[in-house]
Amino acid sequence: MKPRYVPLVLAALLLLGVLAAWARPPEAAAATPTRPANTIDFTGVRDIELGETDAQLTSEGALTRPQAACGPVLTEISQASPVFADGQLVILWANPPLTTPEGVGVGTPLATAQAAYPDATTLSAPPGTYQFDGLMVTNGDRSYLFLHDSQTVRKAVVGYTDHVQRLFTTGFGSC
Repeated sequence: MKPRYVPLVLAALLLLGVLAAWARPPEAAAATPTRPANTIDFTGVRDIELGETDAQLTSEGALTRPQAACGPVLTEISQASPVFADGQLVILWANPPLTTPEGVGVGTPLATAQAAYPDATTLSAPPGTYQFDGLMVTNGDRSYLFLHDSQTVRKAVVGYTDHVQRLFTTGFGSC
C-alpha cells in the first residue's frame, strides 16, 4: 500500500467503527436482566425490587393506596401484595400465576416444592393454631416462605429473611 493512502484507510476504519457502535443497541440496555412476567424471585417481581421505598414506588406510579384496599397496592401487578416496614418494601405476597424461577407458587404440590428446594428449612406451626406449616428457602438476606397444608403450597412469600421469619413466628393479620 502506498504511504499516502494510510491516513485515508485509517480514517475510513475509524468512521466504520463509529457507525457500527452507533447502530448497535447500548450495552447497558442489552445487559439489563429482566424477569419473565409471572416470575417472582429473591429480588422482587418485574421492575419492583425489595428495598425500594413506598415514596419511591408511589412517585414512579407503581404504588397506590385505594381507600377500599387493606393497604398499599401495586398498580401494574395485582398478583403481588406489598408489605412495608419503616417505609421500605420488605415482603411480597405472591399469588397465582406468580411462581419462583423454579416454578413453585400457590397451588404447587409440597413434594414438588421440596424437590425444587432440597435445602429448605421445615417450619412447624405452633400447636393449636390455625397457622400453616412452612418451608423456608434462604439466599443471603432474602427468603421464600411457602406456607402449606402438608400437601399443597397455600401461600407464597418473598422478602428479607428477618421479616419473613417474623411473619411466620408472629403470624399475620386478616387483611
